[in-house]
This record gives sequence, structure tokens and C-alpha cells, in this order.
Amino acid sequence: METSREPHFFKPLLPGFHSGVAIPLDFYSKHIQGAEINKPWKLRSDASDQIWEVIREGRTLTKGWKEFTEAHDLRIGDIVIFKHEGDMVFHVTPFGPSCCEILWSDADDAPTFSYDYCFLAEVTPTNQKDDKMFLPVEAMRCGALNQQCKEVKLVNKEGKSRTARFGFSESDGAYYISRGWRKFCRDNRCTNGDLFVFNVVGDGTTTPLLCVCPERKECTELLIKHFSRIDGSIASTSRN
Repeated sequence: METSREPHFFKPLLPGFHSGVAIPLDFYSKHIQGAEINKPWKLRSDASDQIWEVIREGRTLTKGWKEFTEAHDLRIGDIVIFKHEGDMVFHVTPFGPSCCEILWSDADDAPTFSYDYCFLAEVTPTNQKDDKMFLPVEAMRCGALNQQCKEVKLVNKEGKSRTARFGFSESDGAYYISRGWRKFCRDNRCTNGDLFVFNVVGDGTTTPLLCVCPERKECTELLIKHFSRIDGSIASTSRN
């Protein structure tokens, strides 16, 4: 069985998600359309050994989905990643709204997603005007990102996402986000000087998620270091 190349899709959970979840049109068209309508999906996760059968009606998972969400204590703002293993069997990985809390118990069976890289992004007049925001050079070491990636999903704290273009600048030696960054800032009512801590989630082959993550310890430490540098700079200036 292939692991990293299996088809994936993700869903942020919105109000009313217990009654059903819609399958993205692109995924449905490529991998589901034409399959037996009455054949249930089989959902499994690393949270338990149980397999849940869920009925698909058109592009919506209905009967059985509520039981799955309750067993995994899913809530509004959570993000759920579906990995198609074939024959309507899906490995489901639920994340908390910060994309940091994953429900698995056996590390040997954990999915291949990387979720251990955070970076700090500041909203500035220049990156809003240019609709282009550069990631730190250190992001080159993140396994979820690569130069073949052409887009990313920017996910806010409520689990709402926006697609943005993703690229690599040879001259700067760094990744960047464009064509979507400005809209993301506007959607979240950002002003110049606002800070985001993004947690990068992905497996190196599918569209990465860049999730706003203020709660995680590592992310908080980035903010503390940032403000410490600012305070140090101000103190140094005042002494001169």
C-alpha cells in the first residue's frame, strides 16, 4: 500500500457539521464519482481499532458520520484530513483548530504528516501592497514544503481556509506566499504590525496547510522572542 501518494482531502468543521460533511468537488470528481452510490465509506483512525461505516449521499457523508464525530469529540474549528486507502476505505486524522492536536495513540501507525514547524509572519505595508509574504529561510528544512508545491491553504483560528499561490525565489533562497496573502489579511481584518504564528502541516506531496497557531508552546515562544528583540532594540536606542 502506498502511503504518501494516496489521495487526500481536508475539511474544516463548521457549525452543523454533525449532520453531514461535504466532499470537495475536485476530490469527488477525480476519485469518487461513478463509484457505487450505496457502498458505505469505511472510516478508521489511530484513536481506536473500530471502523465506522458512513453512508454517502451524493457529495455528502450522512448516516454514521455523527457517530464518528462524537466518538472523536470533534468540534467546530477542528480540521479533519481524509486519506483514501482504496475501496472506499479512508484513514481519518482529526486535528485541533491549531492543527497541533492529533488523535493517535501508536506512534508507529501515525500518519506521515509533518506538523512540527512554526514560523512568525508579520503583516507589513510592503507584503500587503505586493501581495507577497516571504517565509523564513529555515522553512527550507520543513518536510511539508518543497519547490514543486504551487499552492498552500491558509487556515485561520476558526478553521476557515483560503488558497494562496506558493513559490520559491532563487535570488532570496526562500519560499513565499502570494496571490492570496492580501485577501487572507483582509479576511482576518489585519492591520500593519499584526503577527501570525503559522504551523505548517503536510506530507510533502499534497497541498500544505499553514494554520494560525497561537496556543502551542513553541509558537508562543516565537512571539516572546520577537517582542524580546523589539524591547532590546528599543532599550539599546534609548541608551545611545
